[in-house]
Amino acid sequence: MTKKQLPLDELSGAIGRILGLLLTEEKVDQAVQSLSQAIKESVPGTLGAGVSILDSQARRTSTGFTDSIVEQADFLQYELGQGPCLTAWASEEPVLIEDLGTDPRWPEWRTAVSSLPIKSVVSAPLIANGHSIGAMKVYASQAFVYDNNTASLMGLFSSPAATLLSHIQSTETPKRISEGLQAALHSRDVVNRACGILMERHKITHERALQQLIGDARDKSRTLQEVSAELVAGIPADHN
Repeated sequence: MTKKQLPLDELSGAIGRILGLLLTEEKVDQAVQSLSQAIKESVPGTLGAGVSILDSQARRTSTGFTDSIVEQADFLQYELGQGPCLTAWASEEPVLIEDLGTDPRWPEWRTAVSSLPIKSVVSAPLIANGHSIGAMKVYASQAFVYDNNTASLMGLFSSPAATLLSHIQSTETPKRISEGLQAALHSRDVVNRACGILMERHKITHERALQQLIGDARDKSRTLQEVSAELVAGIPADHN
């Protein structure tokens, strides 16, 4: 057993503690703060942890963090429109950075956080009822503190946490979507299909394509799914 793994009894206790905290919270702002602290205490080697609840346009509606370093790193992600947390939310897949100094993804964000003591990162999506409602993340001050075991651990935490957070979270204003897009929006892979189109069209990576979609959604005040569905359906990106 490595230092990055928890014994089964400790793991069960950590999950129980996290769920117990969330069950006692009535407001999402308090819940994400409690969850952040519980994650920091449960993931070995963690410098700081955070939880973000996002709307469909990748804007934070609630956020919790244990340290100012986490607050700064997260702020820069949403300011720049790129980073592991946004990618985890949009792709609905865990994101692992073993060594931030050598990882080629999110170049603007990596440069922006270079002065912070962050070397290893894991971000896991919060998925409830088939929809990604946010992401939780942990930061470490040394490279290679986190590995696939850590990503799996975060996944074990995120699934039940997302379910409880979705019950606490206030009901989001219904989105008005044209009938022509509704069928496409039901498919989870519409974003990945849109990424594939951009990758082929512009000869870019999947990460870069995802960043472009997120940026387009923000610029147009639309959802990531809407922008992706329009691209897949062949609707021009500009509506002037």
